[in-house]
Amino acid sequence: MGLNVENRSTSANPAIVVMGVAGVGKTTVAQALAAELGLPYGEADDFHPQANIDKMAAGIPLDDADRDPWLRAIGTWLGAQATAGNGAVVTCSALKRSYRDTLRAYCPDAFFLHLTGSRELVEDRLAHRSGHFMKTHMLDSQLAILEPLQADENGAVLDVDADPQTLAAKAAALLRPVNGDLA
Repeated sequence: MGLNVENRSTSANPAIVVMGVAGVGKTTVAQALAAELGLPYGEADDFHPQANIDKMAAGIPLDDADRDPWLRAIGTWLGAQATAGNGAVVTCSALKRSYRDTLRAYCPDAFFLHLTGSRELVEDRLAHRSGHFMKTHMLDSQLAILEPLQADENGAVLDVDADPQTLAAKAAALLRPVNGDLA
């Protein structure tokens, strides 16, 4: 597990982006983490314009021009939550450093929780997921552009070999402010 604790927020209500490729369990872990920390939750898929959803449902990967308004919408929401003192947990693949930079432009103190797992595990999860527009074969495009968190980025990496509640508890422990406990 990688972690940059030097930059971690001292806020009782952190702004957290749960990131990773499709199928790692971003939504499940983020919802559990939001519940554990008592923070508002935002689902990245809800920020996509319909054109993006239609494109992905047709099996066409998004390009950076497609992602830009989506990233700005997520960043705007997360930044507003942080500015209001609420903190929040939001899911977002945030696969490239430039995508995370866009989110940080709106929420400079964002903490990135990168969920990762073996290709086999992720493919199996995607194959058994129903009712989602992300297709299994699109995993290749996500893995091809994935840029792991860098040492200067505020965040941590967790392997998804544990159950979602355990991962949420681990993440919550990492996010406990240096000056005390979360509310």
